[in-house]
Amino acid sequence: MKTPPKAGDISFDSIEEVLTGMPSRRMVPLMVEPDTEACPPANAGGGKLMPNTYTMRISRLTVDKLGVKLYDKVSAVLAELIANAYDADAEQVTIRAPMGKYLASKADGQLRDRGFDVTVEDDGAGMTPGQMQEFFLVIGAERRRDPRRGPVSKRFGRQVMGRKGVGKLAPFGICRVMEVLSAGGEKTEAENGEVGYRTSHIVLKYDDIVAVGDEPDERYEPKVGAKDGTLSRNSGTTITLRNFDYRKVSNIDVLARQIAQRFGIRSSNWQVTLCDTAGGEDPHVVGEFSIATMPNTRLTFTRRMVSGPDGAAVQDLEAGFTHEGRFYPVEGWMAYSKAPYRDELMAGVRIYCRGKIAAQTMVFNQRAGFTGEHNIRSYLVGELHADWLDEDEDLIQTDRRDVLWSNELAAAFQDWGQQVVKRIGTLSRDPMRKATLEMFLETGHVADRIDQQFPSRSQAEIRSNATDLARMFGRTMSRTEVEDERVVSDYVNLSLELAPHVTLDAKMREAAEKTNAPFEVLVSLLRTARIAELASFGRIAEDRLKVISRLAGLKDRSDTQEADLQRLIGDAPWLIDPEWAPVTANQTLQRLRLEFAEHYLRETGEQINLADFEHPNKRPDFVLSSQDGIAQIIEIKRPNHKLTNAEMERIVAYHDCMESFLQENAEFKKRIQDFHITLVCDDVAVSGSQNAALRYMTKLTRLTWRDFLLRTETVHKDFLAEAGRQKRLAIAGDD
Repeated sequence: MKTPPKAGDISFDSIEEVLTGMPSRRMVPLMVEPDTEACPPANAGGGKLMPNTYTMRISRLTVDKLGVKLYDKVSAVLAELIANAYDADAEQVTIRAPMGKYLASKADGQLRDRGFDVTVEDDGAGMTPGQMQEFFLVIGAERRRDPRRGPVSKRFGRQVMGRKGVGKLAPFGICRVMEVLSAGGEKTEAENGEVGYRTSHIVLKYDDIVAVGDEPDERYEPKVGAKDGTLSRNSGTTITLRNFDYRKVSNIDVLARQIAQRFGIRSSNWQVTLCDTAGGEDPHVVGEFSIATMPNTRLTFTRRMVSGPDGAAVQDLEAGFTHEGRFYPVEGWMAYSKAPYRDELMAGVRIYCRGKIAAQTMVFNQRAGFTGEHNIRSYLVGELHADWLDEDEDLIQTDRRDVLWSNELAAAFQDWGQQVVKRIGTLSRDPMRKATLEMFLETGHVADRIDQQFPSRSQAEIRSNATDLARMFGRTMSRTEVEDERVVSDYVNLSLELAPHVTLDAKMREAAEKTNAPFEVLVSLLRTARIAELASFGRIAEDRLKVISRLAGLKDRSDTQEADLQRLIGDAPWLIDPEWAPVTANQTLQRLRLEFAEHYLRETGEQINLADFEHPNKRPDFVLSSQDGIAQIIEIKRPNHKLTNAEMERIVAYHDCMESFLQENAEFKKRIQDFHITLVCDDVAVSGSQNAALRYMTKLTRLTWRDFLLRTETVHKDFLAEAGRQKRLAIAGDD
């Protein structure tokens, strides 16, 4: 059988008890009882006592696990020291640090301290030398069970935050030296008439602490400071941290939010002030951690009652739950945030115990796949207070990052939370849709875009229809889509394009319903038709210019293959000639491709692939398109390519085979009267008969890449300019 650890001994089990706070094990203090001889009572008759001797016994493992391993962020360390000040009935806490600065530098693997200090000063009860030894230097002692201190502060009756007694080791997660200067107890009058609070002053060094062995009689003696035993006019504690690891202090605004997020305190006698010792920021008072919430989504929990967004009681929910015959109250609120999470501080529901954060949960460990999961995981926020989390049983992890949900009581809390999460999801559906629509209208600048596109008085109906279309699209979009400006812009453009057509359809029905349509109706019909035509072709031209820009970038990339270029031409044959339109569903063209490939195989013995882009491993030989009864053979070469004799010979074969194919197939001749070959190639290196063929083949046109892109871009820019001119004329005529 294993021998239980003695007071002051360190074992793996006792460390785990401190780390987990599990109630099934009795937490063993990591300190021996104080040496009372080393801490004589305060001397009311002298200005300064004889120097004190302070001792502590603690292992390297303990310091590492309770300081270095748990607290590696400056904000977390400061939060522990602030909590201690709150428990000491402080009204003012002042933090001085170089805001936004790294506390140490790294160069060539070497860590160098930058000489900064970080101080946390409070005006709380403070500690006498005896209290310093008896309370501060005892690691793992539970204050709430100590009859001399108890679970409630003496002056303000605050519910004490600390329980485990290990937060004082937190600074060693970021630094190597901690100086503690504290004055407390009752006011003392010295022989010289000086009146004040007796001061304790020690300096703790991480390296010296861990250098002490683990033998029972070995103890660490902190260095006694110069002010130890003196009298201080005011009570309070100042903790100064020095000699830092590679850690950064957040800028003052972020640090204020980080600290505010860790405390759910509402008190008129409590304030935390941040001061920038680097001189870059003005002092900043830490306020409440506020989150803008979406209207009509909040549930409020107070005095066992749950109130909905309208203030009415929610009958089938309670502000808490019953477990093993006892009711456990939960107070606070839960809702949807007005905007998606901007950082981890606001993500999910914050759970506080005695005013200090105990956990932060997204969905109370709800399994994936529930209704509305995406929105809930992106927008659910809240602040809940459950002071029973560490009353009888300590259900909070030592680093206060989560609740021990495996415990039966915590599991019951989790079940309650999951029910509330589902209710919030149901309650927030309509507000979420409205918020998404508002975001779409705002992100897309819908009202301004519509007014700019259709500004004249006669276009009021088109503006109205464009607004209706935009709102319809906005209501059907997801929040993720609305957050993508490109997606929003596409839907707004579609609304602008469709609005004239919707208006035109309505006017045509109006005209048809009237036997003798008045002249005004016909004029309005024609004007709307013109606007619709300009809107459609303007949109087409804009989209085509985007494709031209993409092609210009694609052609210059070293990894671009000819197959990529030919695929683009296959999808957008108007690149070759702006008058061409894609005919993707033309069955005649599909049959022409298949049968010409068979004809080519019979004539030459070679197989060809005519823009078969369904098989990415097969390189198309050329693109075969059709326009106005003309079969278009399009051959694309990479920029700066020089055409060879072999390539020209192959083009001649295409020419001859297509000519014979059309002569032999009367059925195709009815629909395809002729053919033409377009070759996009910058240079040539052909000779002999191939050179002659290139020069004199009447059905062949060669374009350089420059001429090819310039011609297409110029045509579409000219069209856009003309469409704009026509639009301005139409507006001027209306007004």
